[in-house]
Amino acid sequence: MLRLPGASPRTPGHLISAGDLSRDEAVSILDTAEEMARVADRPIKKLPTLRGRTVVNLFFEDSTRTRISFEAAAKRLSADVINFSAKGSSVSKGESLKDTALTLEAMGADSVVIRHPASGAPYRLATSGWIDGAVVNAGDGTHEHPTQALLDAFTLRRRLVGADTGIGRDLEGRRVTIVGDVLHSRVARSNVLLLHTLGAHVTLVAPPTLVPIGVEHWPCEVSYDLDRVLPASDAVMMLRVQRERMNAAFFPTEREYARRYGLNGDRMGRMPGHSVVMHPGPMNRGMEITAEVADSDRCTAVEQVANGVSIRMAVLYLLLGGNEPAVTASRTESRTDIRTEARTEETK
Repeated sequence: MLRLPGASPRTPGHLISAGDLSRDEAVSILDTAEEMARVADRPIKKLPTLRGRTVVNLFFEDSTRTRISFEAAAKRLSADVINFSAKGSSVSKGESLKDTALTLEAMGADSVVIRHPASGAPYRLATSGWIDGAVVNAGDGTHEHPTQALLDAFTLRRRLVGADTGIGRDLEGRRVTIVGDVLHSRVARSNVLLLHTLGAHVTLVAPPTLVPIGVEHWPCEVSYDLDRVLPASDAVMMLRVQRERMNAAFFPTEREYARRYGLNGDRMGRMPGHSVVMHPGPMNRGMEITAEVADSDRCTAVEQVANGVSIRMAVLYLLLGGNEPAVTASRTESRTDIRTEARTEETK
């Protein structure tokens, strides 16, 4: 979506941070994803938009859910997909990010979707000059995960505003509470930035030990009392406790954490009747969320997975579809282009 400072008009766009998106760009992505979701309901779920283009999923971290989502999105747009896993590859033998990037460039990658344990790796890849293709951040360290924030916003807009009535609209005035391991969560960072851009009011709730240093500069409020903020929340997003990233005792016991910050049926009952429960997955049932809540019709976890494909289709479509003004084009023009392509595919 964003071009780097000083880049030429022919330089491909990149999606590195949710904070790089303007309100109009973010809404345009959500509107495009709405059309992509409708394409997914057709008997033939493919568009010819990216035929002949190559999308590389470059994953230095395990994430089956995100990788499959990007792969499905690219294939539904008729792109060729290469899945590159660091495990068992030349990376595990010591190859640098630069050498890997140069190899992908030599293979003709039009876009690289990168997930990396080091914060800033996608930005480095996009600014290095090692590759000419578009770079999409699929999660970097404890920094950001912009497409997760986009699919969360898409899910919220559908639930709180409506699929059809939401076209062209943002989340102005909505109150979203994000609960849990904010310190290690790239999902929380991206959501705070994007939801603020879309006009929502965000409150973070976490134990003091799991609140990042400098959070006072984030565009959100911070609370340590979950029960106090629930009655005013339009949506409550539960974050997974990331044991694999923890190197210290951030809370006494799992039972204590669940008692103070877990979402159970009783707490869900204190939320407004229209409000929803979100979770980026995978869930630690019984810890940050109970089975009763996870399996309720107010929980959007499964919808978020489906919506992730639509959002990632929209991102790839806007970056690589050969229609550069698509990000800022009118919604009517964008929808017409997609419908024309869908009809063309169905007649083949």
